[in-house]
Order: sequence, then C-alpha cells, then structure tokens
Amino acid sequence: MNNLIDNFNNGAYFYKVYDAASGRLIFSKGFNSFFGEYRTTGNAIKGFKRTYQKSAIIPYPKSKIRFVIEKRHKRNGLTELFSSDIDPSDIYIIRETVKDNSVNVYKSHFSGNPHAKVDIAILGNGYTLNEQKKFEKDLMHFTVLFLRTEPYASLKDKFNIYGVFMPSEDSGIDEPGAGIYKYTVLSTTFYSLGSERYILTDDNNAVHDIAAQVPYDAIYIMCNSARYGGGGIYNFYCTFVSDNQFSDYIFLHEFGHSFSGLDDEYYTSDVAYDDFYPEAGEPVEPNITRLLDKNNFKWKVVISTGI
Repeated sequence: MNNLIDNFNNGAYFYKVYDAASGRLIFSKGFNSFFGEYRTTGNAIKGFKRTYQKSAIIPYPKSKIRFVIEKRHKRNGLTELFSSDIDPSDIYIIRETVKDNSVNVYKSHFSGNPHAKVDIAILGNGYTLNEQKKFEKDLMHFTVLFLRTEPYASLKDKFNIYGVFMPSEDSGIDEPGAGIYKYTVLSTTFYSLGSERYILTDDNNAVHDIAAQVPYDAIYIMCNSARYGGGGIYNFYCTFVSDNQFSDYIFLHEFGHSFSGLDDEYYTSDVAYDDFYPEAGEPVEPNITRLLDKNNFKWKVVISTGI
C-alpha cells in the first residue's frame, strides 16, 4: 500500500497506471510472461504465432485511470505497447468474488497483516481428494525449507505463507513426451516450450481463480510428481515438483526467477529459449551480464581484490 512504484527496472514488460485527470504515475510493476518466453524460441523465430493469457494485478483505482503496458526493446528502454482508459464506476466491471467450496486454505506460516507482509500462495496441482494429507505434509515441508533458508530465514517475520488445496481428478501432471496426460485443476505440464523438464501452465484463469482464495504477492504451484522439473516467470508464478530428490533445490531456485527476477546462470543444460540476450544491450536481470570489463560489473562492489 506504500510502495506503489516499481524502481527495480526488471522484467521484459511493465504495467503502468496513471491518474487520468493529472497524468501522474500512481502504480507500476515490471513482469515477464509466458508469451515473452515463447517469442525467443525457435518456433516463434520461424514465424509460428501463439497467444497466451496474462492477468494484470493492480490496486483497485479510486477514480479514472490510464492503464499502460510497456515492452522493453533491445537496448532495454521501454516503449508503450498498449493503453486503455478505465473508469472504476463502469457497470461492466465484474465485481463478483471467486468462491469455490472445494478449496481448502491453510496458513502454514502467518506473521501478520497481509498489507504489511509478502504473501506467498502455494497452490497444489495434481493432488486428488484422497491425497489431501499428502498435500498438507508437502506444504509444511516446503514452508519449513523456505523459512530456514537465507535470506528468508532472517526475514521470516516479513512473510505469510498460505497453502491452497483444490483436488484434481487425476494424480500427477502431464508428461507429453511419455504420452501421459492428467486431468488437473491447473493443467501444469512438462515439456513446456519444448523443454522436457520445464513445467508451466497456460491456464491463467484457473491459476488466479484458485490463488484468489488468499492474499498473494507471489504464487508457487506445487506439482504432485517425482519427475525432475520446474519453472519460474518473473512476477507471474513458479512451479516445482514435490517428490524428486532435487525438489528442495528446485523450490528455492525457481522462486529466484519469479520473485527476484534472477536469471539462470548455468550453461551446460538445454533451455527453451534461443538468443535471449542480444548483443545490443546489457541484461536487466541483476545477476548476469554481457560485459567483459570487470570494472563495470553490476556486482563490482563485492568482487574480491585481485580478481
């Protein structure tokens, strides 16, 4: 409620909200999207067109606003992509509350008023009604892991963590490469964007309808699977599997993408994207660089003497 302007300058896109009467910027937020990742893949570069839904989460305005979406160009500046005037008194704005009696909510860690905390929603996917106890056990495991890991451990009083359980018809999630398809509430799937271990969902409505049962600033999707996989999109959501030997690592790694806007640092594994960082500009992600001059690294203040 206090920090409404995003000063991190991260993300491939930005939402910006202007007061219509004065033109003053009153809210902004950087983000990435499923489409933003798709457009860097081989199929997109070849001209195969796809569309993906994305929800813009903004404070409910008190008066008329101008809503703007900006896109980052190759030199990392932002240009306007879309704008629309919105009148909060418009009778065609849907004001109904999303309700579902089949959803169970858990407060696995609660430290206070959601307006003053970072609220994390962990949504279960691929858990059947008979696996609710497993969901509860998994939720507590990863809540404890989060709270004992720095920097979150030292800031645990700044976070609330909620679990949201809605049963799926089938146990597990889709594995198209193995011919396995499951009927689940969030439709997460391996092989996203052609990468075997990349788990995403393009069912944007389901994600936000289920997350709407709790306050949230960040969304985790916990997939009931033992196969290695996960994914994370900045200021959108991240996914991880519950039962792999590397699940703890995936859980923490993907949150770095979705919450902090960090980029992958590995170079020995296949990824879904091609030419993600063209030579024209320095990446905005805080943990990577194209610069070879150590005196201009973003993190030069922490480089040891003599390196």
